[in-house]
Amino acid sequence: MNHMNRVITVSSILFVLSAPLQSWAQNDQSAPHSGSNDEIVKMRMEVAAANKAYDRKVAAAKKVYDHKKAEAAKERDAAIATAHNGAPQ
Repeated sequence: MNHMNRVITVSSILFVLSAPLQSWAQNDQSAPHSGSNDEIVKMRMEVAAANKAYDRKVAAAKKVYDHKKAEAAKERDAAIATAHNGAPQ
């Protein structure tokens, strides 16, 4: 039983120590080089740029929508308050 505990402990320690090394190696390999001649890399970079531009436009449109929605809510609340104040109680 003591031997099994040592094996588990050593395996756990090795796993914990090797995990950052594996992710470092994966991150290094996946980083695209900006001056790449590879057509697939260029295509993916163009797609990423298009998605980024789209996300910026959607975020700007959402801000406008949220502002207009808040204005409409204020108008609605004012109309409801006026209706409540004018109604006999």
